[in-house]
Amino acid sequence: MNPARAIALKLASVALFVAMSALIKAAADHVPPGEAVFFRSFFAIPVIVAWLAWQGALARGLRTKNPLGHLWRGLVGGTAMGLMFAGLGLLPLPEVTAIGYAAPLLVVIFAAMFLGEEVRMFRLAAVALGLAGVLIVLSPRLTAFGSDAMEARETLGAVVTLAGAACAALAQVFVRKLVQTESTSSIVFWFSVNASVLSLLTIPFGWVVPGPAEAAMLVGAGLLGGLAQICMTSAYRHAEAAVVAPFDYASMLLALGVGYVVFDEVPTPVMLWGASLVILAGVLIIWRERQLGLERSRARKGMTPQG
Repeated sequence: MNPARAIALKLASVALFVAMSALIKAAADHVPPGEAVFFRSFFAIPVIVAWLAWQGALARGLRTKNPLGHLWRGLVGGTAMGLMFAGLGLLPLPEVTAIGYAAPLLVVIFAAMFLGEEVRMFRLAAVALGLAGVLIVLSPRLTAFGSDAMEARETLGAVVTLAGAACAALAQVFVRKLVQTESTSSIVFWFSVNASVLSLLTIPFGWVVPGPAEAAMLVGAGLLGGLAQICMTSAYRHAEAAVVAPFDYASMLLALGVGYVVFDEVPTPVMLWGASLVILAGVLIIWRERQLGLERSRARKGMTPQG
């Protein structure tokens, strides 16, 4: 266990994911979301394969006992990615980041619905607080159903981004089932493969030939996405999830900086207030998960026969 290394790796993954999102956003005016998903997934594969080979886990990464589970996870996760990429083309980067924070809140609800996990009042209250924050972020967009083209564009962006967060949460439910039989390396590898293949189904919806600059950005997004996945996976090897997970929210600070400097996006007070509530709710859920984990650990030790 090395918490300092874990936090450094987590922050590196967050920075890489924000940089990846910025590259996707920069190309979004011309490149459709399905095509962006292909580049993001396909060009992550060489990075992931090289990492697995270096770890001596390549054979384990290719092996699977549940190919259908990987396929479903790839379908839902790839859809989530496509919707979030569409949102990046329609909304400011910090706003997409804030709405994306709904995913871990929705995981709590979906895990109760589909996996039968018990959700007590504390976590329900935290989820309600977080979803209230998401609604605050969304409120200026969902009230803009007028004839103004820009308002309609932003409303569509809010809807597809929230749908992307919901699909991302559902994908995490599939991952929770996959980890019962599959290794982490297998889950990471087959997601990129399946998302790459499934994204080809969007070709009839209007792929384009990207220019040299756009192609470089899309390939760069794939490489950065692969590196980000490796850093994130490695972070959880060196510390407990409760130590590492809160640093996900550093992405808001980075998104605010990149949005302002690169895309000239100035956050509104409403967006910042709503994002703060979502982040608070996420941290409360992580803290509660840690407390429950400690209680379960103490209970197991109490049941251990004493010599």
